Amino acid sequence: MNNAERHALIAQTVRDAGSATVPELAELTGASEMTIRRDLDALSAQGVLERFRGGARTLLLRGEEPPFALRARAAVDAKRRIAAGISALIADGETVVLDSGTTCLELARLLRERPVTVMPLSLPAVHVFGDTPGPATLIVPGGQPRATEGALTGPLTLASLSALRFDTAVLGCCALSAADGLTSYDLDDATVKRAATAAARRTLAAADGGKLGRTAFARAVPTDHLHTLVTDPTAPPAELAALEAAGVAVTVV
Repeated sequence: MNNAERHALIAQTVRDAGSATVPELAELTGASEMTIRRDLDALSAQGVLERFRGGARTLLLRGEEPPFALRARAAVDAKRRIAAGISALIADGETVVLDSGTTCLELARLLRERPVTVMPLSLPAVHVFGDTPGPATLIVPGGQPRATEGALTGPLTLASLSALRFDTAVLGCCALSAADGLTSYDLDDATVKRAATAAARRTLAAADGGKLGRTAFARAVPTDHLHTLVTDPTAPPAELAALEAAGVAVTVV
């Protein structure tokens, strides 16, 4: 188990249980207690958890979104495969509105090398296109960046979306189920997702299997507004079947 895998397991364990001790985490991961203490210090510095003597406790309330630093390290290989799967569905010359989130950030790195027009809805993705210019055309929306991950929200973002029409909207995903559709932890983020969907001819959802069959706080996009889901083999088969029955095309990569 490498550092990133161990950190992800520790963070998930602390989040699920509410707290965990150093000996418990050492037994779980097979690492020494000294290594676990260093891991907890590093995760605490990133705002993932709170240290106490002999262990750590979660900082998250029920229904609260995990920190961007933690999400960026989770299921990285799956997110890259999903991003490649989404990229394959986008033709050269298309106009694309690209949602915020870690999977969409992976997609930004691929679309930067394509002759497409892209309006990213997060500052990290804007920087991907701007730092190393390629054949892609960048459109920068207005908006107020959310703390920690730079997702753009607010009236200026909504105005940017309402002024344009796109071939494709690519939405990241906090949670997705056939029953509740695509949901979000944040009301402003949900509003932006709805506006992106309304501005596009089709909507593609990008979600690793851990997001499926779950429901977050704010309704964003109903299931019947989603055209295609690209996910990975860890997705629950029953949930994929329910989504397909609801009319969503499912691609597993």
